[in-house]
Amino acid sequence: MSATAVFGAGVMGEALLTGLLRGRWSTEDLVITEKRPERATQLRAKHGVQVLSNIDAAKVASTLVLVVKPQDMAALLEEITPFVDPASLVVSLAAGITTEFIESRLPEGVAVVRVMPNTPALVDQGMAAISAGKKCDEQHLDAAEELLAAVGKVVRVPESQQDAVTAISGSGPAYIFYIVEAMIEAGVLLGLPRVTATELAVQTVYGSATMLVETGEHPTVLRENVTSPAGTTAAALRELDDHKVRAAFLRAIEAARDRSAELGSQH
Repeated sequence: MSATAVFGAGVMGEALLTGLLRGRWSTEDLVITEKRPERATQLRAKHGVQVLSNIDAAKVASTLVLVVKPQDMAALLEEITPFVDPASLVVSLAAGITTEFIESRLPEGVAVVRVMPNTPALVDQGMAAISAGKKCDEQHLDAAEELLAAVGKVVRVPESQQDAVTAISGSGPAYIFYIVEAMIEAGVLLGLPRVTATELAVQTVYGSATMLVETGEHPTVLRENVTSPAGTTAAALRELDDHKVRAAFLRAIEAARDRSAELGSQH
């Protein structure tokens, strides 16, 4: 029993699987679960991995990666718990599900790590925050970190901060896409062809993010470098400030944090 089993072959589950296969993991090290026969056939053909039932995967896995919807977690745990070895590591990517919730349903002694990933994991640029359960030690966290590093960056946070992480990086890609949508629509309004507006907006966001990473400069410094006195950027930023866009972002992210906590309390 030494396999890593990914429970759930949805978007995030398959993204993690492909990232692991690009890394040091082989098809012999990994299994994935999928109930739909046609989807199972597709996964076998595409990735060359074993596709097992939840129970069979639990029997062979030393690391169980749970990538299911929060509302499906209780049923999954009920199904696999009799077959989970107490020495196993369980890594949960289900939003809002606490380590306590999972630990209380597994055999005594199972180490649980909670993860908040995000969708850029699909292109190996994910941001994942991991938190230790009561039975976790440094070795367990190292193992979880190595798994998630296959599809992006990883940070460790106390579990009490996971709702804030959800609001910043879990939901964060949607905020960026929202801004890009607005920039594209503005370009069209100003007379640009949509394809040109799209290329301009997308590359601008990509280049700006790359500058943040590669220069290490604070975003305020980079923003000020673009903002000439009484120039076009200053005029645009004044409009954003007049409409309290910064304050709206703060309130929006607080609302996401609160909703994450609310969803977690329902489980």
